[in-house]
Amino acid sequence: MIYSKLRRASLPAGIALILASPFAAQAQEAAPAEDATTLDKIVVTGSNIPRTSTETASPVQVITRQEIDRTGKNTVAEYLQTITADGAGSIPKSFGNGFAGGGAGVSLRGLGAGSTLVLLNGRRLAPFGLADDGQKVFTDLSTIPLEAVERIDVLKDGASAIYGSDAIAGVVNVILRKDFTGVVVKGSYGTSGDSDGNQRKGSITAGIGDLAEDGYNFFASLEASKTDSIGVSDRRNRKWIGTGDTRPWGYAVGTNLPGRITGGGTGAGGGPSGAVENPNTGLFESLPGCAALSDVTPQDAAGGCLWDVGKFRDLSPQEEYLNFFSRGTFAFNDNAELYTEFSYSKKKTVFHNTPSGVSGAWGYPGGPVNANDPGPGATMLGAGHPDNPFGEAVRLRYTAFDVGPRTVNNESDLVRFLVGVKGTAGAWDYDVGLLHSETSLTNSRKGFLQYSHVLTALSDPNSPVGYWRIGDDSGLNSQALYDYISPTIMAKGETKLDIFDAKASRSLMDMAGGAMGLAVGLEWRKQSVSLTPQTFTDVGDIIGLGYSAYAGTEEVGSAYAELVAPVLESLELNAAVRVDSYKGGETSTTPKFGVKWKPADWIALRGTYAEGFRAPNPAENGTGGLAAFSTANDPVRCAAPGHEPQDCDAGPIALITSPNPDLKPEKSKSYTVGLVLDPTPTTSLTLDAFRIKRTDEIFGGSSDAAIAAGGANVIRGTNDIPGTPNSGTILAVLVGYENASSTTVEGFDFDARQRFDLGNAGKLSLDLQWTRINSFEREDVDGTRHEFAGTHGNCDVTNCIGTPKNRVNFGATWDIGSFSVSSVVNWRDSIKNVSEEADTDCANHFADGTDAPNGCELKSFYTIDLSARWRPTDAWEIFGSVANVTDRIAPLDPLTYGAINYNPLDFSGAIGRYYTIGAKYSFN
Repeated sequence: MIYSKLRRASLPAGIALILASPFAAQAQEAAPAEDATTLDKIVVTGSNIPRTSTETASPVQVITRQEIDRTGKNTVAEYLQTITADGAGSIPKSFGNGFAGGGAGVSLRGLGAGSTLVLLNGRRLAPFGLADDGQKVFTDLSTIPLEAVERIDVLKDGASAIYGSDAIAGVVNVILRKDFTGVVVKGSYGTSGDSDGNQRKGSITAGIGDLAEDGYNFFASLEASKTDSIGVSDRRNRKWIGTGDTRPWGYAVGTNLPGRITGGGTGAGGGPSGAVENPNTGLFESLPGCAALSDVTPQDAAGGCLWDVGKFRDLSPQEEYLNFFSRGTFAFNDNAELYTEFSYSKKKTVFHNTPSGVSGAWGYPGGPVNANDPGPGATMLGAGHPDNPFGEAVRLRYTAFDVGPRTVNNESDLVRFLVGVKGTAGAWDYDVGLLHSETSLTNSRKGFLQYSHVLTALSDPNSPVGYWRIGDDSGLNSQALYDYISPTIMAKGETKLDIFDAKASRSLMDMAGGAMGLAVGLEWRKQSVSLTPQTFTDVGDIIGLGYSAYAGTEEVGSAYAELVAPVLESLELNAAVRVDSYKGGETSTTPKFGVKWKPADWIALRGTYAEGFRAPNPAENGTGGLAAFSTANDPVRCAAPGHEPQDCDAGPIALITSPNPDLKPEKSKSYTVGLVLDPTPTTSLTLDAFRIKRTDEIFGGSSDAAIAAGGANVIRGTNDIPGTPNSGTILAVLVGYENASSTTVEGFDFDARQRFDLGNAGKLSLDLQWTRINSFEREDVDGTRHEFAGTHGNCDVTNCIGTPKNRVNFGATWDIGSFSVSSVVNWRDSIKNVSEEADTDCANHFADGTDAPNGCELKSFYTIDLSARWRPTDAWEIFGSVANVTDRIAPLDPLTYGAINYNPLDFSGAIGRYYTIGAKYSFN
């Protein structure tokens, strides 16, 4: 049997590490001897041609299961967000109140989760039910069962010629087990050094049948986990991590300590006692009761009622999930087999955030809602309201402690089914598959306030639920009132993906370096996504909540071909081309070329050129729209005489964005040049330089450019700084999706691995990965250039986490007898606390006006993770890990909006030391 011959083949250790495709067991060539030499072959990620050499022209980072296990990470997403090639635009679980809360994505090269293609066993999954930032459709990594993962391949160059749309920055191919026999049961328990965030996790994997002997194999893996939430206030022992009050570290009262009265009383933030505008003076003053409602000290010298956002917000959400994966393989005969895969994932997340205020500004498709400033939209405390001391209607600021925190609950399901046939027919190896995948998501929210009902309950004496009593008197309210002003709201998202693909490969002829290989294929793909808007947000009736809705279908037919030519023993050339034709849209042709020169066994030079594209997704060119929140600097307010120091800091704004049916695909050109050295059998070094230029970027318009231009697209409040007309706080900026910019990323990846045989002392393995970003430059349509490398930008990408120039991971594993001990160090470089390199003013300032943090620089940060494994018998394995073993605290970062006072890159430094212990038992 051909398949059993391949299964028994003894592959070198290097091949075992780089097997990179669901087709690794693909059949051996059966071409006649006079046409080509028949050799055992494998397939690597980024190519469809089976080959005897696992080292290709493209740089591929192969992550073994052992490398994942030694970190103690509990999900695929948690691990991938620590690799050095990940960057801005990845989606952390700390950002549970974002548009894509509950999902988890990876962003290679910092180009966004939508430009990184994620595959499962070489094929796509239906995207997550919520688009990141309301725009970027991405694959949720948390639906992939970690216990079934065999390895993960990260292809670090453009791969649209092989895989089609979305592979601009690279490809993450998660490889699951192909077969399994026996039963393995595994369980673990984790807890933090503060005895919270507890995780219970269990799995069972079982399989029967040997494909070579029995002609079939079937196995299934089931894992389930539940993790408790951690609140920000649970980390009050970790300095700034557990509080929104950064005054002890030199900062002024900031956005995470709201409720102050500003401008001598001309402005006020929402507080738990409430503040009203005195009709006699025109200035805001607090209502009584602050001392009983807020424990913040010292309080606002101007008379406001300060409160700490950390009291309500989660640092890490509550999560529970169930992941199931099964695969069956059945041999028809010696030359063909049927395979099937079935996956099911169910996930629930609950994230708590601060209580809602009754005023503010937010957007919806009809425009911005301004509940702050004088006018018909202002939130008023009615003349007859019993908590109104003035007897006439007055403007109100109030944070609804009595309603409680806003809670976001996501429940998502994913189903994926694949059936295919592969084998050998004459000189051809073939693989034909049919895939269906779909997701369903319900995003329900509690604690949000319905604007129209709030206005009624605060000002209308004929309110159906009576007056809403506030502050000290909130205990007088009925449950019916709270049901009236704060109903449960929800949105529903659905995605579907259907794919039929057929590919075939063969050897064409013998060349000096081996057999020339050819692969050809066809693919039909249909993807639909839809998201209903959160209840009432389509009419702007939920205070402080943006709008996101979209619907559309994408259908594409593709044809591709690939050729590998080993023209000399030392020289291999390869080329690929793909044509993707979109129904009702454009046709994209994307080529790729590669070369590998190996003048000696211990050295190789390689390089690639690839073009790529990302087609507009339905959130960008379909129906619907987006009203979101971002941060921006206000040059007008900052330059006004008499401004306050915080007027020069980046502040929150509403961004209202409309879809554009005339969008063109984003396109890219990527280049890599690399050196591979194997100076000894135990030493491996690779250095790959890369350059990616993405053009025609689909971008929601530049808020900075719109603010600089001014005009009708910038909507300001009425709180002008005296003496400077039209200097009110920016409420909203109106932009539209457009092919408006280009981005060029340049840098290099370095990978070093060394093994030592220590004799009776065992074996020691060391590895290091280093990614350097030399330049991350965006050019706007008007020619303006923005350099983000080494800064806190690009803030137009998720979370404003920044672009460190250097990220390094260093790992060490010592194996001796039945014991294995590992350590992993994750380090990121410092970043300037500016939005881009050209900024001359720091993004944040201390209370005395000096740059913050000190030197306007977010310091570098590292964590050390330890893990150990012990196998007392062949059946038992005991394991444990300690994440952030030195309990280092993440640096204070006041700019990012993906977390409070720390950067999501430093999540482990916010949680603190975390312990996991578990056991695995194998039944044979």
